[in-house]
Amino acid sequence: MSKSERLIFLPLGGAGEIGMNMYLYGYGPKGKERYILVDVGVTFPTMDGTPGVDLIMADTAYIEARADRLEAIFITHAHEDHIGALGLLYGRLGVPVYTRKFTGAVARAKMEEHGQDIDRIEVIGSFPEMVELGPFKVGFMPVAHSIPEASGLVIDTPKGRIVHTGDFKLDPDPIVGEAYNPALYREIAKDGVQALVCDSTNVFSPLAGRSEAGLGGNITQMMKEATGMVVATTFASNVARLKTLAQAGVDSGRSVVVLGRAMKKMLGYANFAGLIDNFPPTIDIEDARDIPRENLMLLVTGSQGERRAASAQLANGKYLGMELREGDTFLFSSKTIPGNEIGVGRIVNSFSEMGVKVIDDDSGLYHVSGHANRPDLEEIHNIFKPKMLVPMHGEHRHLREHAELAEAKGISAVIAANGAMVDLGGDAPKIVENIETGRLYLDGKCLIGAFDGVVLERMRMAMRGTVVVSLLLEDNQQIGESWAEVLGLPETPSNSPSLQEVLEREIDGELSAAKRNLLASDEQLEKLVLRTVSRVCKDLTGKKPVAKVLINRLVD
Repeated sequence: MSKSERLIFLPLGGAGEIGMNMYLYGYGPKGKERYILVDVGVTFPTMDGTPGVDLIMADTAYIEARADRLEAIFITHAHEDHIGALGLLYGRLGVPVYTRKFTGAVARAKMEEHGQDIDRIEVIGSFPEMVELGPFKVGFMPVAHSIPEASGLVIDTPKGRIVHTGDFKLDPDPIVGEAYNPALYREIAKDGVQALVCDSTNVFSPLAGRSEAGLGGNITQMMKEATGMVVATTFASNVARLKTLAQAGVDSGRSVVVLGRAMKKMLGYANFAGLIDNFPPTIDIEDARDIPRENLMLLVTGSQGERRAASAQLANGKYLGMELREGDTFLFSSKTIPGNEIGVGRIVNSFSEMGVKVIDDDSGLYHVSGHANRPDLEEIHNIFKPKMLVPMHGEHRHLREHAELAEAKGISAVIAANGAMVDLGGDAPKIVENIETGRLYLDGKCLIGAFDGVVLERMRMAMRGTVVVSLLLEDNQQIGESWAEVLGLPETPSNSPSLQEVLEREIDGELSAAKRNLLASDEQLEKLVLRTVSRVCKDLTGKKPVAKVLINRLVD
């Protein structure tokens, strides 16, 4: 092993933010490293910052430029913030994708949706099974999380073992999926762990995490006490929670209906992977209409306020013939992700107006987190006893808190936000380089760069309005009158000429006074019209709109 070879960790997304996870590990001489890529996730847009965008993902430009040295992609689990961009970005990467069985089913669907080769998905078992790729040996370490078959990674390199936790919690009875297995973790750690790259999401939560198995009694009791129909929502991917809710419905004497494509898909994937053979019985929506409301429970999508999901449709009135009425109960068995408060609040208020009782997670009785709390993180530190720690999966404040927690126990740590390349090969982690990282937007069917200007121009149009002006000229003279179209600007008072009329009049006046050599130049003519549009709109509306000038010239 040469001293010139280095072991590096490089987050491209997911460090210093929640979501959009994408991490590179590299080993080899500087500039000649071989790489593995961990997770290819997405985050979701907001109307104020990314209007019209469908999905956001990390820019893969750095590894695309080194794709000949990329060995493989590993997906830790099937949450969208870890797998959502796989089909969209795979064509830029083109290497085998390693998953476990449940995640592989989701990965194949993502690949097939975007016309990618599903045979590039390689399903393997869990540790101690490992796959050897260049300088790496990699295995999936089972962890409990809020989705089946979540895994960390055991990454062996010539400079030591790395444990990449992925998203995890310490749950001895997660209902679906593997339980917390400290004996396995000690086995992984027995020969030493060079670096622990660790989930930081719940580092500020001071109490030990609770088990999924502790929810059933509370939910069943709530459903028994409810007088009308009960509707419950949670994350569609939380198969364990779906089972807990459905079992509570059955135990309280209710027939259970599953509504929403995302939930049905996830239950299908879990069934394919052999994870839910004993899922409680459900009925079809057609049969539910003949059942008394007090004997019915609906399990629906839309826990985060998604406008097209079943929860939002019910809040708007009806969904597939079902509707909520006064005296019914709606349960959010989920936590609202920061940024989704407005959408969730809209649904809650709609149900309130209907007289529906809404129960959320404020009491802590009906939801448990899928991430390790502070005491759980400390337990993981104690088990793995890493030489160094790199916090991931969190905003900057989470990373800092986690780094300080580790350092207080004598573990070297570093805060590495997106683009910070960390050398893990020494006695302490060290940032050796910072690379430029960016974002890609899925905008309709197109992948565009965050700095391409498309979304910025859309925001300008939304905030300032738009004016389109069309001119017709021949021999450098205007023919007829100009034509203006005004969009997204307030109208002038009813007893005054319209903004369109004023614009057309002012533009025609400026053109009639202009010299012919100015009218001969498209550039000068456009500047004149844009100045006029800006002046008129500012005077009449207080806005300076985005303006477009269409110059049409007749030629012999």
